[in-house]
Amino acid sequence: RPIIHCLQQRAEAREKREEREHLLLHFLPQSSLSLSCGFQIPLCFSFLTLLNQHSSFDTFQHTPATTLQPHNPPLTMPPPHFSISISILLLCLFFFTLIEATKPLNLTLPHQHPSPDSVALHVTSTINASLSRRQLTSSSTCGTGNPIDDCWRCDSSDWSSNRQRLADCSIGFGSGTLGGKNGRIYVVTDSSDNNPANPTPGTLRYAVIQEEPLWIVFSSSMFIRLKQELIINSYKTIDGRGAAVHITGNGCLTIQYVQHVIIHNIHIYDCKPSGGAVVAASPTKVGRRGRSDGDGISIFGSQKIWVDHCSLNHCTDGLIDVVLGSTAITISNNYFTHHDEVMLLGHDDKYVLDTGMQVTIAFNHFGQGLVQRMPRCRRGYIHVVNNDFTSWKMYAIGGSGNPTINSQGNRYSAPSDPSAKEVTKRVDSTDDGEWANWNWRTEGDLMENGAFFVASGEGVSTLYSKASSVEPKAAALVDQLTQNAGVFGGPRDDQGQSGDSYSGYGGGGDGGTGAIGGTSRGSSSNGDNNFFGMIFGNNAPPRPRLTLLLLLLLMICVLSTSTLLLW
Repeated sequence: RPIIHCLQQRAEAREKREEREHLLLHFLPQSSLSLSCGFQIPLCFSFLTLLNQHSSFDTFQHTPATTLQPHNPPLTMPPPHFSISISILLLCLFFFTLIEATKPLNLTLPHQHPSPDSVALHVTSTINASLSRRQLTSSSTCGTGNPIDDCWRCDSSDWSSNRQRLADCSIGFGSGTLGGKNGRIYVVTDSSDNNPANPTPGTLRYAVIQEEPLWIVFSSSMFIRLKQELIINSYKTIDGRGAAVHITGNGCLTIQYVQHVIIHNIHIYDCKPSGGAVVAASPTKVGRRGRSDGDGISIFGSQKIWVDHCSLNHCTDGLIDVVLGSTAITISNNYFTHHDEVMLLGHDDKYVLDTGMQVTIAFNHFGQGLVQRMPRCRRGYIHVVNNDFTSWKMYAIGGSGNPTINSQGNRYSAPSDPSAKEVTKRVDSTDDGEWANWNWRTEGDLMENGAFFVASGEGVSTLYSKASSVEPKAAALVDQLTQNAGVFGGPRDDQGQSGDSYSGYGGGGDGGTGAIGGTSRGSSSNGDNNFFGMIFGNNAPPRPRLTLLLLLLLMICVLSTSTLLLW
């Protein structure tokens, strides 16, 4: 009889287990079971079944035969271990759904904004508001409608008495770049660069390697010829206003794996490759450097960088390179002349971290003697707004690796060469099907002398609906917005050259034969002072998905029920 009773109870347990599994399928919402979790849901069910089997087996294995009695438990409430099993399954679904929910954000880098279109929208709104204020106050002697310049030049009676006001004026993806804000004012009095490994106090190199935030200014106009690349530490502003500061020589400016750097009102030109020497990166970090490429400004793996009102030309490689996982960058009000490969954004087509690269290029003047790469983009999201492209020899904006390019309110003046009228170039891509889905869009751009922009992807429809909800000001206002591009109070072209002089140009270029270039490293809300909230730019973190909230609420209910049953 005990054996018969045992077999009967096992049969009843099997029926109850099947009944619980059937109840479970109806207990969970269909939306939860249809989540894109792949193999995770079957794994949870397997674990749940194993737990139920283990519980039933232990019940009979450890019960003496003499105590076995026919048992018919009521079916009005599920047993406690069933509620615990449901909780475990819901916990699995919750965490797997959380992982899936973060994938569409594609936040691969610190300070990467989850909604780049909203940043582009904010830029156009800021420009429009600044232009409207200028129209209302036409008697103002400083207002241009350029929101960056009007911010620090017009909102204060004497900008020199409040230099750090500049840090509140950045726009775009580099908005909130602090530089040396709230730090000491450091005055450079010595233009020498005699010892890159142990710089002399009073020199620019000594200032930029310090650990503390510094706002660096210059006692007078000076010419600084670097012996090796100038490595800039975090939370630094190099402010050349009020003096004519020229930086040239070996290596030039390197911004490597740091944050919050502002470069403002500096002449940078004739930069040569350097390396093989010991250079200080901080007061305690000194090491031998590899060979640099000879860029004017090299930005590696850095975030919150703002380059504003600089004049750049005649460097060995690029004028500005942004590579290796750099993001939250604004390049504004600069004047570029006489160079081949002007600006590179992105390390390599296969470098996944550059997917999170976000760069704003605004109010720049791309002047005479430029060939290509204004910019050349790999991956990332690039907002090109209200720039003046005077001319180019090959193309203005190029890219590969499926970057997103949002061109708004620019003026493109094509060269006389009939084969170079196209603004855009899909580099190393000859198959239209390969780049047909790349999101390249033009809106409000002014095309002169036969220039044309080849759009592609969703850029012609819905992708940019947020960024386009505020119309960019007509490109006819580009003259007004870029009239002060470059260094204030000095010639825009440091060398004073004219005609077709292209530093480093060999007649080839991207994707063509005879190209000279290929770099060893490069080719392969306003006033945001919250240090701990910047990973999402000026916006709050994205809200959790509704499915996550429902699963969490359901899990709490089941756990509460389990506690009551056990109690």
